[in-house]
Amino acid sequence: MNKLDLINEQTSPLFRIMWVTNDNEPLRRSYENNICAFHVGKGVIISVAHNLRSEAPFFRTIDESAFQGEIVPNVSIDMLPIFNKVYILDANIQKRYVNLAETVNLKKITDELKRINYDCRWIALKEKHYTKPYLIIQFRDNQFYNNPVLTAMFKEGNYFHEPTLNRHTFIMELELVDPIYSEDIAIYKIINTEKALVDKLPSVEINYNILDSDTPNFYCLQSAPVDSIGRLLNDARIEGILDNWNVFRDRFGGNYMLEGLRYLIKGYFRFGSSGAPYIVYDTNTNTYKANAVQSEASGIQLAINNNRDGNFQYVNAIASPLANVKDSIDKVLQSI
Repeated sequence: MNKLDLINEQTSPLFRIMWVTNDNEPLRRSYENNICAFHVGKGVIISVAHNLRSEAPFFRTIDESAFQGEIVPNVSIDMLPIFNKVYILDANIQKRYVNLAETVNLKKITDELKRINYDCRWIALKEKHYTKPYLIIQFRDNQFYNNPVLTAMFKEGNYFHEPTLNRHTFIMELELVDPIYSEDIAIYKIINTEKALVDKLPSVEINYNILDSDTPNFYCLQSAPVDSIGRLLNDARIEGILDNWNVFRDRFGGNYMLEGLRYLIKGYFRFGSSGAPYIVYDTNTNTYKANAVQSEASGIQLAINNNRDGNFQYVNAIASPLANVKDSIDKVLQSI
């Protein structure tokens, strides 16, 4: 594998995870909580964990029983008609769906859900079976890795064309196996998918070494600067190592600490590339291997024209070495 292989859609191990609501109803699906991720083999996917306990502004769907038991008794009398207007009941399946055309009322819904402390964290919505994580795989052409036999293995609804993106999208269901919040690393595995499809996914081996400052041939494989479709392999430099300590605010599950060994990275970091792998070239095997995961933006932001507003570039980033969770990753790989 060379550098071009790392960014080519046919050979790159970099993907995205999105959380899909109404996954078994293609016409009602929604895709949110976009995050970078990479494949390390056997259908095991690595990303970050902090997005799991971030909050969606509102839920997209809700069972009627939950609506009557959790929403109706708690929202204000004035807001109840608005909830009934925004969340439309499908009486046949006793489920409500959000009406996204209600733009003004959705802002009111968001505010009211916060007021009543309704848990809209992605991990909570997953536990309520309202959303699931999926691996997103996209190509310019309408074949899965140029293979019509493999393409035909996708069940209806798990492949579709997105004209606005000029991409053909395939999705694979994921199981969240081990969210390791303190290290900001989450381990997933692909489920309910033909083995031949999983085996076709490009992957990257892991280098579990703790690298020193100024390690040569060190790169970040992340989303391209202006979108979430393309890929960028840019030079990165380990500027230092740190014993990290940072509080992640979670008003439902309780605040937790992002702590432990980290790299301080110097180089281009795109806001929104959390979960991207840091890649090191192994001169002994002539291969590129994943060594760390992009975790947090460091607090040093690049100002343009002395103005930081709307400028989501950072000079420094913080990365979690995969060595921190070696046992957890190996346990999942060995179980498959």
